[in-house]
Amino acid sequence: MITLEAAQKVRLILGDQLNATHSWFRTKDLNILYLIAELHQEARYTRHHVQKACAFFQAMHNFADALVKAGHRVCYLTLDETAEFQDLPHLIAHIIDRTGATLFEYQQPDEYRLSQQLLQFSTTQPVKTLCVASEHFFLEHRDFSTYCKAKKAVRMESFYRKMRLRFDVLMEGENPIGGKWNYDTSNREPLTPSDLDDIPQPLLFASDVSAILTRLKRHNIETIGHPNNRIVWPTTRTQARELLSHFCQFCLPNFGRFQDAMTQDSEYAWSLYHSRISFSLNTKMLSPRQVIDAAIDAFKSSSGNIDIAQIEGFVRQILGWREYVRAMYWINMPDYRSRNQLKAVRTLPDWFWTANTRMNCLHKSIEQSLQFAYAHHIQRLMITGNFSLLAGIDPDQVDDWYLGIYIDAIEWVELPNTRGMSQFADGGWIASKPYAASGNYIHKMSDYCGSCYYNVKIKTGNNACPFNLLYWGFIDRHLATFEKNPRMSFPVKNWLKRSPQDRLVIRQQADSLLENLDEL
Repeated sequence: MITLEAAQKVRLILGDQLNATHSWFRTKDLNILYLIAELHQEARYTRHHVQKACAFFQAMHNFADALVKAGHRVCYLTLDETAEFQDLPHLIAHIIDRTGATLFEYQQPDEYRLSQQLLQFSTTQPVKTLCVASEHFFLEHRDFSTYCKAKKAVRMESFYRKMRLRFDVLMEGENPIGGKWNYDTSNREPLTPSDLDDIPQPLLFASDVSAILTRLKRHNIETIGHPNNRIVWPTTRTQARELLSHFCQFCLPNFGRFQDAMTQDSEYAWSLYHSRISFSLNTKMLSPRQVIDAAIDAFKSSSGNIDIAQIEGFVRQILGWREYVRAMYWINMPDYRSRNQLKAVRTLPDWFWTANTRMNCLHKSIEQSLQFAYAHHIQRLMITGNFSLLAGIDPDQVDDWYLGIYIDAIEWVELPNTRGMSQFADGGWIASKPYAASGNYIHKMSDYCGSCYYNVKIKTGNNACPFNLLYWGFIDRHLATFEKNPRMSFPVKNWLKRSPQDRLVIRQQADSLLENLDEL
């Protein structure tokens, strides 16, 4: 039983609402109680990476401490104190009862699941309930219908240009700085051996989370990944700002150039030139406007060391892609979660949880994910995502894996990226074509293939790269669908040019791989 002193208001702060600049905190009122809690329902709704669970709980605890130091009244509850409560609504009801509060306030959750839970709770409580904006994103919920229509294809590029114009980012009047909206074609270089020595050392932290690990074990919270008593991710606002500054100084000059590159031949292969601020952003320790302003300031003061292609590529991820997937998520929920246009039903191979596969690109990408709770966007899209797409893995299972394993994964950003962009399960609402590729793409953009058990240059047979066989098997399985897609005309024509005998051999060998995915 939790005992609390009286309060007039109870305000809930969720684990991804650690926004110190929110208007809630502009005044100090000891009649307001802020509730921050480690919730069993959040720890268990999917099987999280152990470092993800630790990072969230540590960041929440640090935020609570910062609020107390700033003069606010905070109730922070660990898994020990919340174990007796069935779910979040039962906990809130208890806190309201114990404090005698007459008003309950919460910030609009980013996940549909939590939004519905709190909305339903508010309709059953005798106290007045108020939902306010999280004051984090560029777009408000009321803006979504202006940019997106439910169950309709919306292209990110058009969305992104509207955002640049509306918020005056990298603009000269109504024209983009540099004369082009998009420099993506300049940002697709692989790393050469001579580039490897220049990769910057990542900035890492060392917050002690041993107490959290003990709590997770004590409450039998099932996790994945490798535990670490000291978390390398930022868990305070100060650390988050340090990581942003480090990115702007050391990584942004080559961010765009190598943002699609992959390597295994560097101590810093897992970090490369990526910002790794997504956890800080998605927990709201950093704001998107703060991130964009810092990057643009670095660009302007770099004396040419940061060119337009680098800054534009980064801004596109924050102002474009991040806001776009959020809008597409909300405008299409809850139906989006059940989309499966390609009718994929296969089971995710066991080695997605262990990295024990002979396919080196998948081994390295999954091993890295298990070690750091992190992989960059091309590893997610074109290695693990590409394989799952080609193999026809049930998107429910793919969603669950991505949502659990990555430190920055919250459903609003994970679901459109996985089910839409990666798995084409929405039928083209986000991506105009499936992001499917054979082994040649991986060979071009990485050095994984050179030490692989399979041969990327072999198209058929026992030693052939599975991506090669699975790619053409995928094209063949969905030929009727892809023939109607103009952007798929090239691979479809190439497939149909092959002799019937060649297609039969490839189809049979691809089917054999599909029946034995756990053995790859």
